[in-house]
Amino acid sequence: MSDTQSATPVPASSFWQALKDAIRGTDADYTRIPLGKAIFLLAIPMMLELVMESTFAVVDIYFVGKLGASAVATVGLTETYLFLLYSIAMGLAAAVTAIVARRVGEGHKAEAGLTAVQAIAIGVLLSLPFSLAGIFYAQELLALMGADDWSIQHGYRYTQWMLGGNAVIMLLFVINAVFRGAGDAAIAMRVLIFANCLNIVLDPLLIFGWGPIPAMGIEGAAIATNIGRGAGVALQLWLLFRGGKHIRVVAAQLRLNIGIALNILHTSLGGIGQMLVGMTAWIFLMRILASVSNEAVAGATIALRIMMFTLMPAWGLSNAAATLVGQNLGAGQPERAESSVWKIGLYNMVFMIGVSVAYFFWHDALIGIFTDDPAVIAVGGEWLRILSYSYFVYGWWMVSVQAFNGAGDTMTPTKINLVFFWLIQIPLCYLLAVELEWQQSGVFWGVFISETTVGLFTLWLFSRGGWKTRQV
Repeated sequence: MSDTQSATPVPASSFWQALKDAIRGTDADYTRIPLGKAIFLLAIPMMLELVMESTFAVVDIYFVGKLGASAVATVGLTETYLFLLYSIAMGLAAAVTAIVARRVGEGHKAEAGLTAVQAIAIGVLLSLPFSLAGIFYAQELLALMGADDWSIQHGYRYTQWMLGGNAVIMLLFVINAVFRGAGDAAIAMRVLIFANCLNIVLDPLLIFGWGPIPAMGIEGAAIATNIGRGAGVALQLWLLFRGGKHIRVVAAQLRLNIGIALNILHTSLGGIGQMLVGMTAWIFLMRILASVSNEAVAGATIALRIMMFTLMPAWGLSNAAATLVGQNLGAGQPERAESSVWKIGLYNMVFMIGVSVAYFFWHDALIGIFTDDPAVIAVGGEWLRILSYSYFVYGWWMVSVQAFNGAGDTMTPTKINLVFFWLIQIPLCYLLAVELEWQQSGVFWGVFISETTVGLFTLWLFSRGGWKTRQV
């Protein structure tokens, strides 16, 4: 279909029907239907899915914020280690989405199901080291990050639960990546809605107690999250074997396939690398903030949760680009794949400009939702304000990175991240925050400069088109 056809205005009744199809799920062929409709059908459930994912973090920090700055700092410092897990989970998920999308685009749905089985097995194996580290060394890990005495003596159980139960985080990412790559984005969305609703109910019950349920404090937040995510994984597995619109796993596929497993691992190395570089950079930044004050860590932690919440719709749009690139390259339509990226990038930019306006005018009010500590509000509000100056560039970066990933070219973003985050961002933030004594402001301005630059460079590199010839 031509872009002109995809841009033709549709009646309101057609819009509402398309919205219903997007939320309910459809068996449409995304390589053949009008491009605008394909973006809509994929992006809506992907955006809602990731809004639900970020709601986990926002709900937790809202209730934990009632326990004080040390409790919030414990969550933030634990998050730095979880970011390592997220980097692996998201890198593996990027590879899984690319491979499943390519197989579906080629019409090889049985091989897509076999890919899902290998991905689940790999995800479980990769989660084991994090579980062992969290269960046996939680206090030492917090001390390494500069945690205060309260965190080490009382908050460590939160770290134990979150790292010890990390397999549910890994599988939630990986299995939803299977659904997204196949085009069953509505299933991934429903899983996150179910898991998140359970978490929202359990969080206040387990943190503060109610009736016969004892108050567990910060440990209760971790238990609630693990129960919610675990229930979500159980639902994912049931739906995967029951069958979606585009993919289904059958009993005969429950076997090891070395060739497919090695392909997943090979493709995921770049994805894991790009996430690992970014996440470890964040660990260094949190360590710098911990040397400033507990309030600096707490303010940055709350600001990060708000950022995650507002970024998730943008990541949802970006994930739609990954699926469309993968499926259309599989169907031999590289120009349609590229066109989808430019369209989604424009939509993402408009959305991020709206977020920037909110950050600029209401930064302190947004942080104040989660804490009444003036020092914490000042730190978090400052970061949101600085981010507002170039958030729209970040939106383009997200889409172009996911285009590379959807094509299976995960190494290019890894090399970019290595240069901009490790060789530029970390030294720059240290120089500004420590050597020039700008404290937390130095970290925030260092992030602003490095991430604005990397966004513009990645978009330029995407425009050169080398990703179109990538094979997976």
